[in-house]
Amino acid sequence: MNWLHHLIVLPILLPLVTAAVLIPVDERNRTPKGVLGFASTMVVFFAGVILMRAAATSGDGDSGAIVYLLGNWPAPFGIVLVLDRLSALMLVLTSVLALAAQVFSMSKWHRAGHHFHSLFQLMLAGLNGAFLAGDLFNLFVFFEMMLAASYGLLLHGSGPMRVKAGLHYIAVNLAASSLFLIGVGMIYGATGTLNMADLALRIGTIGPENRMLMEAGAALLGIAFLVKAGMWPLGFWLPAAYSAATPPVAAIFAILTKVGVYILLRLSLLLFGSDAGNSAGFGQSILLYGGLLTIGFGAIGVLASQAMGRLAGYCVLVSSGTLIAAIGLGNGAVIGGALFYLVSSTLTICALFLLIELVERARDAGADVLAVTMEAYGDIDENEEEKEEGVAVPGTMAVLGLCFSACAVLLSGLPPLSGFLAKFAMLHGLFNPGSFGGDAPVSGAEWTYTALLILSGLAAMIAMNRVGIRTFWTSIEGTIPRVFLIEIAPVLMLLAVCAFLSLQAGSAMRYMDATAKALSEPQNYIGRVMSAPRAGPTGGE
Repeated sequence: MNWLHHLIVLPILLPLVTAAVLIPVDERNRTPKGVLGFASTMVVFFAGVILMRAAATSGDGDSGAIVYLLGNWPAPFGIVLVLDRLSALMLVLTSVLALAAQVFSMSKWHRAGHHFHSLFQLMLAGLNGAFLAGDLFNLFVFFEMMLAASYGLLLHGSGPMRVKAGLHYIAVNLAASSLFLIGVGMIYGATGTLNMADLALRIGTIGPENRMLMEAGAALLGIAFLVKAGMWPLGFWLPAAYSAATPPVAAIFAILTKVGVYILLRLSLLLFGSDAGNSAGFGQSILLYGGLLTIGFGAIGVLASQAMGRLAGYCVLVSSGTLIAAIGLGNGAVIGGALFYLVSSTLTICALFLLIELVERARDAGADVLAVTMEAYGDIDENEEEKEEGVAVPGTMAVLGLCFSACAVLLSGLPPLSGFLAKFAMLHGLFNPGSFGGDAPVSGAEWTYTALLILSGLAAMIAMNRVGIRTFWTSIEGTIPRVFLIEIAPVLMLLAVCAFLSLQAGSAMRYMDATAKALSEPQNYIGRVMSAPRAGPTGGE
């Protein structure tokens, strides 16, 4: 098991070393740099799969965690990396998205600016570190590493719209980072520790004189994470920023909002569960109602969007709102379906961001405005004969159309793909708590969540159908985009993963339910971290 423990640090260390190696390499050698970055991510992907299998089989039952003591100092005094089912799932999901984005960027986008691959690897190191961090301070370090790299990636390619959106993105996230740091300081002042497992043990015993300070710090942390997750009204910046980014950057940014969701899920169940005393359930109602408002706001934005980039950005908000509200419901049976939805929606949105650029090569902005005007004012000659009836669809447009249709089905939650299965799993958990022991009647908030879940899918279906008809059916331009295999292959791969997830839904849901059960019963996680043995003659390894 010793080699497996050391493998935990590889998803952080390898991208970090790769980024350092790539920085001094001349920018004229972008293709070799891209190949090296892709190879690094592929290794991290296989390591993530191995770690995922290890997390699923470690410990008692399904709730084991594997702890890596950096510096060989025991918790809570040293830095710890913690691998469990949830963090392993996020590692694998991040690697899949990164592989698709890197392959797509190799067509031309990595040549739009300097140090694309180095920044990409740094962001991966920050993402993986945030998923594995076992204490709040190092979570802040990895969070900042991820954000610093994302600043450069968002500005990659220049252009006035990209620079404007990038500056707004930087300002908002710097403010969120300041709140994060202040919140961490307040929590440390109230509890004397930043280790998550140790915090979970101490929060229930905090005296009233320190509880308010601790909860104020937790509230500041929550605001910082909700800004990154895009909860309304804190996510006003997201559609403009994501639509302005280059396609491979927007694709990997699909996972950034899920970092905020991941941390909210982790901390809400670990720190403010039933053992937190007077702080149990802290902030839960904010997450619930904020998530519901975010779903509604995102659905309205989806319907109102004429540009496909902004439509995809609002789909990100709908996805985030759905997950945040699921956390706020406090129903463990819903969390399993929500994790399934997290994977499905993130893969779909990533594929959509890549697909948009390919589809828009056949579109003209002036023609889009003309199409909207004609639709609004009925400026169409109804007596005009259709001269192209029965004309065959070109192969390129057929492939793009099928991919677009698959994204529409997934985002709308229509059967038989994973988008439908994920929403069905959440609703099944809502009305049939089952093994999680819930037997309370369905509340008004839960009925509202159900209605918004269905209506947001309807909004996505209407918006995607409208865009699809204008692009593939009644396109005014009639041009056929030139698409390379290296560009369409990542989209097909992501959609194939969604299809595989649909076919293996039973196995996937068993994993997700076991993950949700482990999160709802954090005693095993806490015990593993606090009793992790040191390496060496006196340790247990």
